[in-house]
Parts: sequence; C-alpha cells; structure tokens
Amino acid sequence: MSIAMDIEIQKSLKHNLLANLLDGGFFGFALGFASFVTVIPLFVSTMTNSAILIGLIPAIHAVGWQLPQLFLANRVARQSRYKPMVTRLTIQERLPFLGLALVAWFLPVLGIRTGLMITFALLIWQGLGGGFTANPWQAMIGKIIPSDRRGTFFGAQSSAANLLASLGAILAGIILQKSNNQIGFTLCFVFACVNMVISWFFLSSTREPANTPVDPTVEPVNYWGRLGDILRRDSNFRWFLIARMLSQLAVMGFAFYTVYAVHELQMSEFEVGVMTAVLLGTQIAINPLMGWIGDRWSHRNLMEIGLIAAVLSTALAWWAPSSAWFILVFIFAGVANVAVWTIGLTMILEFGTEADRPAYIGMANTLVAPATILAPLIGGWLADQAGYPAAFLLSALGGAITLIVLQLRVRDPKRVVESRLI
Repeated sequence: MSIAMDIEIQKSLKHNLLANLLDGGFFGFALGFASFVTVIPLFVSTMTNSAILIGLIPAIHAVGWQLPQLFLANRVARQSRYKPMVTRLTIQERLPFLGLALVAWFLPVLGIRTGLMITFALLIWQGLGGGFTANPWQAMIGKIIPSDRRGTFFGAQSSAANLLASLGAILAGIILQKSNNQIGFTLCFVFACVNMVISWFFLSSTREPANTPVDPTVEPVNYWGRLGDILRRDSNFRWFLIARMLSQLAVMGFAFYTVYAVHELQMSEFEVGVMTAVLLGTQIAINPLMGWIGDRWSHRNLMEIGLIAAVLSTALAWWAPSSAWFILVFIFAGVANVAVWTIGLTMILEFGTEADRPAYIGMANTLVAPATILAPLIGGWLADQAGYPAAFLLSALGGAITLIVLQLRVRDPKRVVESRLI
C-alpha cells in the first residue's frame, strides 16, 4: 500500500468506522425481526414439521454466503475500488425480505406447498446475494481498516448489530404473540426490509480511495492454478480450513434450539423473543471484548474458547429438563457464535499477502460450504430419527473434535507472519 493511500485511509478512518458500524447496526436490527435461528424457523414450522427443512434455514443462509466467494475472487482482485461492487450486489441479499413479507401475507391464498417452495427460493436468493457481496465487502474492510484494528472493528460492528437485533427480536416476539400468524410474520418481514434499506444508505457512504488493482492480469486458468499452489504450500491454512469445516458440526445444533424448546419444553412465543435477546445480548457484550483481546493476544486462542462454549451449549441443551435452562444454552451459543463468526472473519484476513487476500477469503468460505450444508442435513436426519437431543450430542462431539484440531494443528497466523519478519 502506498504512503498516499495510507494517508487517505487514515484521514477517512473515523468516518468509515462510524458508517460501517451503523450499516452493521441496522442490518442487525433487520435480522432481529427476521432471525434465521428463531423467527424464520417458526414461520416455516407453520407450514411443515420436518426437522431437516427447518435445520436447513440457517444452513442455506450460511452456504449462500460462503459458496460464491471463491468464484468471484478473481474479479474482486481486478477492482480499483470495491465499494461500487458491494453496494450493487448487496441489494440481492436485502430484497428477499420483502418477498417473505408477501408470502406471509398471501399464504392463505398460495397454500402451504406453494408458500413453502417460494419461501425456500427466497432464502436461497438471499443467501446467494450475501455470498456475492461477501468477498468484495471483506476486501473493502481489509483495505479501509488497518490490520491492528480489524478485530476490534468486527467486534464493535457485530456488537452494534446484535444490540439492535436484540431489540428487534423482542419486538418480533411481542408482535407474534399479539397477532395472528398472517399479520405477525408479515409485519416482522416488512420491518426487516425497512431496516435493510437504512443499512444500505450507511454502507453506501463509505469512503474508499481508488488504487491500482493488485491482480489485474491473471487469467482464469492461471488463477485456479495459483489457488492450488496456495493450498499446497500453506499447510497452516489447510488445517484452518479443516477446523472451519468441523466447526459447522459444532454449531449445527443451534438451529434446532427454538423449535425443540417450543414443541418439547413448551416455551412461549414471548420467551422465544427473550431467548433471542439473551443470545444477541451475550454477543453484544462479548463481540467487542473478544475482538479487542484478539488484536492484542490471539484470535486462534479465542476460537478455542468459543468452541469450548459450543460444547457446553449443546451438551446443556441435550440435558436441560426445562426451557429455563435455555438461558445458559443461549449464552454459551452466543460466545460460540462470536468465535466462529467474528473471530473467524478476522483470522481469514491474517493469512497470505494483500495481493492474495481475495483468494484466501474465497477459499476460506467457498471450500467450507459443503460442510455447512451437510452438517444440518445430518443433524436434521438424526433429529427426525432419534430426536433433537441426539442431534445436540453429535454437535457437542463436533465441537470437541474441532477444538483438538485447532489446538494441535493450527498455528496463530499473526504469529507466523511476525516470525517471518524477524
């Protein structure tokens, strides 16, 4: 990065931090009304009792976010500015919420089968829209936020998102409790759509200086060959990929918590909103703290702590005799989500050089996508065959295995880079 570029980035840093914190905050507010863990699974459960389909909801979101990133990486590397690409593509991850509102309103006319098909089509559209946006967005953040502040930024942004999402979740719980399904779910999805629009305006105010593309001439054949070279020579990154794949099994059980607690432990709709707020409230407190500590200590070590929390969460969900215990279940799940999501995002940006960043981002997400979709399929099948507690036990085992891989095989990428500079 040139000195002039660095000066321009530092000059706009406060503005960009505020703009992107507000973008994340209102994005989170939207997801509080349309949570992939609570509200949308409850909406789908009004149309089907299939644990597999319900478990696929967060998986579709996650896989859609992961899968396209590698295929877009070469194009991202050719950009002199990432923001135009981000603001254009992100519309595709926001517009489907309006479609969900229309499905909820017209469901009595559409019928269960058609409504279910359209709902999953919209979820796939939303997930892929997020995936096409993700690589240029991460590259943009990696460009405009200095490396020693990324963990803190991601933590603060996630905290802002979860703060407003917790408010949205409580409001969603009140709406669903006081309204019939048609009106309640329609209002939730409409409010989600409105907040997505507000979020987009803050995102579009980001100031990003232009630069010479770091990789303007690589042809597709050479590009795919270079990806193979990265995987062959960077064994630490390979094991990190394996850990990310296994972590999908560790958090798989989270998708079934709400449906299990409602149908098996008689949790009320209002309690669902409260539990979502507990989950998000935990993430509000933990995100900035873990991001700040990670910048100064070790993001890898924080991932290990998060995986211990994942094991505790799923083990407790398996044992819990009443819905009251799910307060602890969701607290541990919140810590685990921060480790897998926020800390994971930061760690990805620590691998490789600036020129290779879009490729590392793409591989760290796209290559994990098959595990992301397979884990809930396995969990849903096991829940249908043996009950949700069996799926929780499998998830706990996955968390333990992931923890072992991180401990024994993955070195802190920040420390690896520092050792090479000595």
